[in-house]
Amino acid sequence: MRDIEHKDDIVLLIDTFYDKVKKDDIIGHIFHRIIGDDWSQHLPIMYQFWETVLLHKAGYTGNPIQKHVAIDKITELKPIHYQQWLSLWEQTIDELYTGKIADEAKKKAHTMMQLIDMKVTDARTGKSIL
Repeated sequence: MRDIEHKDDIVLLIDTFYDKVKKDDIIGHIFHRIIGDDWSQHLPIMYQFWETVLLHKAGYTGNPIQKHVAIDKITELKPIHYQQWLSLWEQTIDELYTGKIADEAKKKAHTMMQLIDMKVTDARTGKSIL
């Protein structure tokens, strides 16, 4: 196996990961409720996001924290959801890649999930400073 090096690697990672998410009993319903059956807008955003995060290519301009705060208002995000997302993410990376950037993808996902969880919790209690 090799490391994540190009946009094509990101696309394979994201497509493989979300194929698992769509079928998952714990988090699949959240994505189906928010995205529905048409993933044609969500996937390119995720390609850009992870290409920016992992390969340092400019392109992503969204705000994942605001998105997750909005999602939480529709479907409450619980610790088990974050844990399952991370588990599927790491599993997918381990199936496809190995190396420095693959390891970084796992670390960054953990950090982002902690931040998103904290900000979603803050928003529920009115402490958010988004």
